[in-house]
Amino acid sequence: MIEKHERLPVARAEDVEFSEESADLEDKTAQERAEAADRRAVQERGE
Repeated sequence: MIEKHERLPVARAEDVEFSEESADLEDKTAQERAEAADRRAVQERGE
């Protein structure tokens, strides 16, 4: 019998906890890029 797999919903704006103590360089770079993207999104909406 073949089991049918359903696709799980994917959230686009997931909250992820960021730990400064355990972050490496890639984590910190990603955090900076995410913050810059958030600023651009706010500016584009005119807020």
